[in-house]
Amino acid sequence: MSTKKANAIKQVLSQLIADVFEKSGNKALNYKQVSAKLNIADPTSKNTILSILQEESKSKSGLFKEVETGKFTLRELHTFIVGKVDMTADGSAYIVTEDEFEEDIFVAPRKLRNALHGDTVKVYVYEKSRGRKKEGEVVEIIERFRSDFTGILSISKRFAFLIADDRKMLHDIYIPIEDLNGAKDQDKVVVTITDWPQGSKNPVGRVKHVLGKQGENNTEMNAILADFGFPLAFPTAVEQEADKIEEVISPVEISRRKDFRSVLTFTIDPADAKDFDDAISFRKMPDGNYEVGVHIADVTYYVQPDSALDKEAYERGTSVYLVDRVIPMLPERLSNNLCSLRPNEDKLCFSAVFIIDDQAHVKEQWFGRTIIHSDRRFTYEEAQEIIENKEGQFSEELLILNKLAYILRDRKFKQGAINFESTEVKFKLDENGKPLGVYTKERKDAHKLIEDFMLLANRKVAEFIGKQGKGKNKLPFVYRSHDAPNEESLASFAQFAARFGYKVSTKSEKEIAKSLNTLMHDVEGTKEQNVLTTLAIRSMAKAIYTTKKHSHYGLAFDYYTHFTSPIRRYPDVMVHRLLAHYLADGKAVNEEMYEKMCTHASQMEKKAADAERTSVKYKQAEFLQDQIGSVYSGIISGVTEWGMYVEIEENKCEGMVRLRDITDDFYSLDEKNYAIIGQRKKKRYQLGDEVQIKVKTVNLAKRQIDFTLMS
Repeated sequence: MSTKKANAIKQVLSQLIADVFEKSGNKALNYKQVSAKLNIADPTSKNTILSILQEESKSKSGLFKEVETGKFTLRELHTFIVGKVDMTADGSAYIVTEDEFEEDIFVAPRKLRNALHGDTVKVYVYEKSRGRKKEGEVVEIIERFRSDFTGILSISKRFAFLIADDRKMLHDIYIPIEDLNGAKDQDKVVVTITDWPQGSKNPVGRVKHVLGKQGENNTEMNAILADFGFPLAFPTAVEQEADKIEEVISPVEISRRKDFRSVLTFTIDPADAKDFDDAISFRKMPDGNYEVGVHIADVTYYVQPDSALDKEAYERGTSVYLVDRVIPMLPERLSNNLCSLRPNEDKLCFSAVFIIDDQAHVKEQWFGRTIIHSDRRFTYEEAQEIIENKEGQFSEELLILNKLAYILRDRKFKQGAINFESTEVKFKLDENGKPLGVYTKERKDAHKLIEDFMLLANRKVAEFIGKQGKGKNKLPFVYRSHDAPNEESLASFAQFAARFGYKVSTKSEKEIAKSLNTLMHDVEGTKEQNVLTTLAIRSMAKAIYTTKKHSHYGLAFDYYTHFTSPIRRYPDVMVHRLLAHYLADGKAVNEEMYEKMCTHASQMEKKAADAERTSVKYKQAEFLQDQIGSVYSGIISGVTEWGMYVEIEENKCEGMVRLRDITDDFYSLDEKNYAIIGQRKKKRYQLGDEVQIKVKTVNLAKRQIDFTLMS
C-alpha cells in the first residue's frame, strides 16, 4: 500500500475514533473498547487503532491523550468547532464561528485539506500554547460555499486550467480537454468543480458557460453575476410558466377587490425604470382629511407558492442592479408587464390605504387587495419640476403629498431616525457600455416623497401584525430588523470624527441619533462627507430579515417590514402572503421555516449589494484606463498594512497608493488612529486627509486601480 493511501486511511480512522470519544462524553477508553464501538473485530485493524491512539497521544498537537496506562481520551471535550473558512492571501485561513466571543482559529495551508474560502468546515482545535493564538486543522468539509468559478482559460495540447478571478481562490482548476464545452484559449468562462481527488493539488472541473472575450462589457458583467452565484438566465420551465399566465383580469377577480380605478393614481420612478411596483392614489375627503393609498403590485396573485416561478424567485432572493443592467428576480413578462403598474392599464395591487389629517397623523387605515388604473407615469425629474415650479399636471395633489411627506420625515428624525445621505455613483455609458463620464446622483423632494410614503406603509403593515397576540399567541411575521450600533465601533468612529471637529455623543440611543444627524447635516458638501458617512454606516449594525420582532434603529421605528417591492425582493412576497393569510383569519404559521427563508433572503441581499459594488469598481477602473498619468485631488478613504485607498473628489473613483511606492520613508499602519506613519520623519497620512495623486496603473481583469502620491 502506498504511503499516501495509508495516511488517508489513518486520517479517516482518527476521525472515527474521535467521534467515538465525543459520543461517549469523552470517557476514558482503551483500544478494545473503541474497536467494539466501531464494530471492528479483526486483530490488524484493532492494532492500527492502538497505534493511532499511541502516536497521537505522544504528539503535543495530537487528537488524543493517554490518561492512564492503555486508556485514552480526547485532548479537550470541545476540541471540534464548526465555522466558515476566511482565506488569506498566503494560503492560510482563519475559521470564523457564529459565536461572537469565540476567537478565530488559525489553520496553516497544509492543514486546510482542500477547504476553500467560505466553506463550512469542522476543525480540530489544538490545545492553546501560552500567549499563542488558537490553531487547528480541517477534519471535514461540511458544505462547499460555491462550486462555480469565473476566470480565464489557459489551454495546452492535453489539458487546460482555469485561473480564477476570485483572489481568494488560490488553486487553478484542472479541466480535461473533453470538458471544454467549446471554449477557446484565453476565453472568460464559468467552470464547475466536479471532483477533487485525494492528495491532488488541484480540483478538477468542466466549463459550464463560455462568457466571451476578456474586457468586453457583456462578458465582464456576466462574469460578476456568475462570480456571486446569480444565474445568467431563467430556466425554460420558469419562462414557460410565466408565458402561460392569463393577461386578462376576470370580472370575478375584480369583484373580490376594492376598486380604486376612479381615484387619481400615479407612479414616480427613475427615467429608465420598467418595473413600476408602487403607485400613490390621492383624494380629498369631505371632512378635510386626505385619503392616501400606497398601491403595490400584487405579485402573489401571479406567483403561486411552490410553483417554478416561486422557487426561482426564492432562490434569487432579489433583483440585482449592476451599473448597466437589471437582472430581475422575476421573468420580464411579470416584472415589466403583468405586475408593472404601467399607466392607463388596469392593474392588480395589494394596498395600504390611509386617512391622514393635515399634520400627517393616520386617523384610519385599511389593508387589502385592490384594482387600480394609473393616470400618469412621472419620472423623478418631472415630479421634481412640478414641486419646484408649483404648476403642471396634478400639481395641487403633488404639493399636498410633498407637504405631508415633509411632516412625516421631520417627525421621524425627531423620534431618533438617522439621516444618512451617502453619494451614489452613476456612469454615462456609450452603446457598448464603455464609461464616458462619472457623476453622483442627487436625491431631491420627489425621491423623498415616495420614500416617506413607502416607509409609512412598511411601518403600518408591521405594526398591524406585530401588535396582534402576545407571547405564544403572537403571529409569526417577516420583519426588517436593525440593531443599535456596537458601542466599541461607535466610540472608535466618534474619536475619528473628532479629528475633523465633529462631536458624536455615545451616551444614549436618542443622543447618538441626534448627534449623528447633526454630523450628517454639517458634513454635507464638504470633502470629508463621503468618508465620514461611509465610516458612520460601517459602525452601524447591518439590517436583516427575521421573524424576531426587533425595532429598526436607523429609522427609529418599533415595527418595520418590507411590503413595497415584491417585484424585486422576495421578503416582500413573503410579507404579502402572510398579511393576506392573517387578514383571512389564518392561524399562526411555522416560524422556524420562515426564519430560514429570512436568513436566505438576507444572504442574497448581501450578495446582490456586493455584485453591484463590484460592477461599479469595474467601471471605475475602465473609466480611468484612459486617464493614466492624470493628476487628481483625492481623499484618503481607507488605510491597510499594505497601502492607503484614495477616493478622487471629482469622480469618486477609488484606487490604492501602495506603501512600497512611497519612497521618502518606511511607513507602517497605525490601525487605532486610521493612519499610516513614517518611522523616521513621523509624517502621517490620516483617513480623510486630502492628497494629490497620479493614476499609475489600471488592472481591468482584477478591477484594481493604483495611484502614486504627488510630493
